[in-house]
Amino acid sequence: MNKFKSTLIAAAATTLIAGAANAEITIAVAGPMTGQYASFGEQMQRGAEMAVADINAAGGVLGQKLKLAIGDDACDPKQAVAVANKFVSDNVAFVAGHFCSGSSIPASKVYEEEGIVQISPASTNPKLTEEGGDNVFRTCGRDDQQGLVAGNFLADKHGKQRIAILHDKTAYGKGLADETKKQLNKRGINEVMYEAYTAGEKDYSALVSKLKGAKVDVMYVGGYHTEAGLMIRQAREQSYDVLLISGDALVTDEYWKITGPAGEGTLMTFSPDPRKNPVAAPVVAKFKAQNYEPEGYTLYTYGAIQAWVLAVAKAGSTDTDAVIKSLRGNKFETVLGNIGFDGKGDVTAPGYVFYKWANGTYDYL
Repeated sequence: MNKFKSTLIAAAATTLIAGAANAEITIAVAGPMTGQYASFGEQMQRGAEMAVADINAAGGVLGQKLKLAIGDDACDPKQAVAVANKFVSDNVAFVAGHFCSGSSIPASKVYEEEGIVQISPASTNPKLTEEGGDNVFRTCGRDDQQGLVAGNFLADKHGKQRIAILHDKTAYGKGLADETKKQLNKRGINEVMYEAYTAGEKDYSALVSKLKGAKVDVMYVGGYHTEAGLMIRQAREQSYDVLLISGDALVTDEYWKITGPAGEGTLMTFSPDPRKNPVAAPVVAKFKAQNYEPEGYTLYTYGAIQAWVLAVAKAGSTDTDAVIKSLRGNKFETVLGNIGFDGKGDVTAPGYVFYKWANGTYDYL
């Protein structure tokens, strides 16, 4: 940890509190605000904006108001590092982000070097916390947890059918597919096809034809909603009744906008829906009053900011090391429920459950 910067932050905070009650602490949210995954960036930005507004309305933290900076990494690793460095120059004290694991992991190296706490609401690749510094946390689960649930489901429910495992070559998609494959194989069942595809394409009809020719009954997709949605739509166009099962990157209404009725019956894993948590009801009501449905990672971002603010309040300081100690040593009542973090920075909260898409929305299976 960069002790020098940590000391400067603490000193600056002390000076600001003593000299100006209306001083601000800059925090940030980072994710794909543009590009094909922008729907997730919108979820994160809306969650962050609401959290900051609510915290400021309640008096801020340590007598100071929060100021929100927004970084667009477009889920590109190089752009994520550029965003991280911009946050450093802007004296950001905390980052809620990033979304894609392929962005969070390289950006985390900058935050570790510069002594900035990072809590990702969405990056599930185990490497983020396994290899990251002690400043790295997440409010979501991990791919090895999600893959365990998915692999067991495939074995239990579809073990006698022909299963294909597909991935998009990204840190998230391949990581999730490989963890699912690992558990499926551990259960004594081998997939009939393990295939990579290229994200960002519009025509997956050749891949669909290959799956159909191999008489695949179930395709497990490690990847994002855009490509998965196109695959299942193009499968239906070929009168191919394959079952699509995927992960948490399908938790956006954009999925149904791509698939239409072809998405009916799609299954996916995701953490327990925080919208159904009674403690989140007032916040959910505020979003709905703005005609916004806080789906997916909206509340996971809100909760990440809540956790940091509560940790700062308990520590009595924005000093990085003090906040890290507070995050690891306490439980926090958030919109995600009462959460804490283990020694690696992973959230100590319920894992993954299955959801089903039906009639344009998703709910527990």
